[in-house]
Amino acid sequence: MTLTVVLLVAFSIVLDVIGQLCFKLGLDRLPELEGGFRLNAFWGQVFNAPLLWCGIGAYAIEFFVWLEALSRAPLSLLFPAAALAYCGVVLAGKVVLGETVSRRRWLGTLVITAGVMLVCVAHA
Repeated sequence: MTLTVVLLVAFSIVLDVIGQLCFKLGLDRLPELEGGFRLNAFWGQVFNAPLLWCGIGAYAIEFFVWLEALSRAPLSLLFPAAALAYCGVVLAGKVVLGETVSRRRWLGTLVITAGVMLVCVAHA
């Protein structure tokens, strides 16, 4: 992978993690609905939640960054590398959201990272 492609994939991963954090934080800040869940009321809250819009914005930018990466490298290389977003989300969940991450989940994250390294090194 060229440096440009590496940077595009890294930026895509960062945007994916930011988007997921914004979605989680935005939904967690929505007030409880009186009288139970009502689809219309829920979507009304969603459309007025700034963090959810930030998440959508991060995903929109990521879309264009990903298209640029796809124009420069094979999908069979890029898509496994994009799996590092899973690792980033687990780490962000722990660091930013204070979530508990079990040893088994950390091990799974390590396996994903090792798999991505195998794909990228094998392609070099």
